[in-house]
Amino acid sequence: QVQLVESGGGSVQAGGALGLSCAASGETFGHYGMAWFRQAPGKAREFVAAVSDRGTSTRYAHSVLGRSIISRVSGNNSVYFHMINLTPEDTAVYYCAATSSAIGVEGLRYDYWGQGIQVTVSS
Repeated sequence: QVQLVESGGGSVQAGGALGLSCAASGETFGHYGMAWFRQAPGKAREFVAAVSDRGTSTRYAHSVLGRSIISRVSGNNSVYFHMINLTPEDTAVYYCAATSSAIGVEGLRYDYWGQGIQVTVSS
């Protein structure tokens, strides 16, 4: 079992920056690839970014590519997501997820999920 707890959400002005953290506990953090997903009101959940178990590989959704970074720190069992140049379209509940298999964009690939954290971008 892996428990995931997100932090760092809140309200951001358009054009601003976002920093999210996800703290993992339970089984060995280094065995899991980690990802961020988000779900906007009235829309399906979508993949945002992922980092492999060893941190050597990352993937990004086209919508955040070039303005975001996903990273992980094994020493404190955490994964981070930073994004700049936010727009109202980035408003969503952001979820941290963990997979015991290879990272990918499909939500079904992930075994564990956090509760989610709200991010609201105002214009």
